[in-house]
Amino acid sequence: MSYLLGRRERRAMFPSPPIPPNSQAGGGTSSYAQVNLSQTEASLQKVAVWSCVNLVATMAEVLPTFYLPRPRDPQPLPEWMADLGGDGHGLPDWLYQYVYSAMLRGNTTGLIGARDPLRGTPRQIVLQHPDLVHVVPDQDGMPQWTINGKKVDTDQVWHRRVHPAPGRLMGLSPIGLQATTISTGIAALQFGYQWFREGGHPSGILTSERELDQKQANTAKQRFMAAVHGRREPAVLGGGWKYQQIQIAPNESQFLETNNYTAAECCRIFGPGFAEIFGYETGGSLTYSNIEQRSLDLLTYAVDPWLVRIERALSKLLPVGELKFDRKALVRTDLLTRFKAHTLALQNQWETVNEVRDQEDQGPVEWGDKPTAPPPSPSKVQISPMGGD
Repeated sequence: MSYLLGRRERRAMFPSPPIPPNSQAGGGTSSYAQVNLSQTEASLQKVAVWSCVNLVATMAEVLPTFYLPRPRDPQPLPEWMADLGGDGHGLPDWLYQYVYSAMLRGNTTGLIGARDPLRGTPRQIVLQHPDLVHVVPDQDGMPQWTINGKKVDTDQVWHRRVHPAPGRLMGLSPIGLQATTISTGIAALQFGYQWFREGGHPSGILTSERELDQKQANTAKQRFMAAVHGRREPAVLGGGWKYQQIQIAPNESQFLETNNYTAAECCRIFGPGFAEIFGYETGGSLTYSNIEQRSLDLLTYAVDPWLVRIERALSKLLPVGELKFDRKALVRTDLLTRFKAHTLALQNQWETVNEVRDQEDQGPVEWGDKPTAPPPSPSKVQISPMGGD
């Protein structure tokens, strides 16, 4: 007679063998089939979702920004914009929060803390957690905002949306629209966790040549578990007892394939290029050429659309000119290629020596603020025939 630890063995000699049930936390129920994405942070359990959001938000946070009033000569940002949130963490921290809300919920909402005395445009915007922001139309169709359970006047709300839809004030939420794909990926992760840690499958079969009643089966299981649980020592079994370890069946471990597939799908939720950047389903080895191309794809297809959205939103707050990200800081090349680019820029007077030195983290020189004069054309050298005077 054989007994499966946690599962009835089908070859039992009597209809209902006394098999002790699996000892699981929470009453023995499986939780991986239930995924709740009502909270913004819940979707970040999927690594692919976290990676995409964190990539763009980090780029917005770390890329240099500059202010271009007219004429287009870079100037320092206005003092008030350097700490737009008014919390002392600075503009980079504010930009990360902006992207976080926009990518996960399709909307970024803040409370206006201060305004420009002449133009009335916001000078301080305190961003709010997207799950705490709600809006419904009133009888006249005007938006009624509620933030953290409190009603807020419309003129105190700063709202920017992504993925707009006709007739809707709020932008579409990527997490809400693709909840099935993300939930499947998270469920696969939770199933894998339970499989390897919480007894998602029986670890082995403990068999006896004797027929056991319910009490004897419980006692045998408890004594065996007490002997082997949390230890690496060998178990010693008496006469008539055998233990057979169960390996993972290939058809039961397909959750790994499901996890990889949903990871690539989650990346594609946020736009083209993300899945390839993170190496999902590339199917090829990396060389220098495609590594450099991947950096360009990162800027062109993945990050740049989000940077443009931020530039437009913040430029409207400035009295004149616009805010720009320094995209050159993102596209890194090898040393020789970078120096060749500097040479062309200097020869064509696009940059000055001090601008190039600043990009290479070197101090300025006294003579480096003016464009470099084009080099003279190489003179032709007369070569006399061999043997001639």
